[in-house]
Amino acid sequence: MARFNALAGRGPAGTGQMARGAESGHRKSPGGAPAELDRLIHERMRLGIVSALAANESLSFNDLKKLLMTTDGNLSVHARKLEEAKYLACEKYFEGRVPKTVYRLTAAGRHALERYLDQMEVLIHSMRAR
Repeated sequence: MARFNALAGRGPAGTGQMARGAESGHRKSPGGAPAELDRLIHERMRLGIVSALAANESLSFNDLKKLLMTTDGNLSVHARKLEEAKYLACEKYFEGRVPKTVYRLTAAGRHALERYLDQMEVLIHSMRAR
């Protein structure tokens, strides 16, 4: 089974009504609050996919499905969104007559995850400081 680290557990429980902020970086809003979070990664299943791939060089579709305890359809929809955003690279091939799909995190995906985690740390710190 694939190796998975604690990154996935660092995401928030809820999704809130935040706008996509992939381009916002580390900026803060006027009240000192963190910049808006990247909604593409903020969603629980997509955060799990990106986190699992950050901890592994690559993972097969079936490994991700087992690791995240999800269905084929749910995983494929979320992986496709991440792939369209260039956060994931997908390789499809056949092993004998069996189709295989393997995902890996791109440099853009790794950067987006790091930015997201930085923003969450700022948010957590600001909430604990209250």
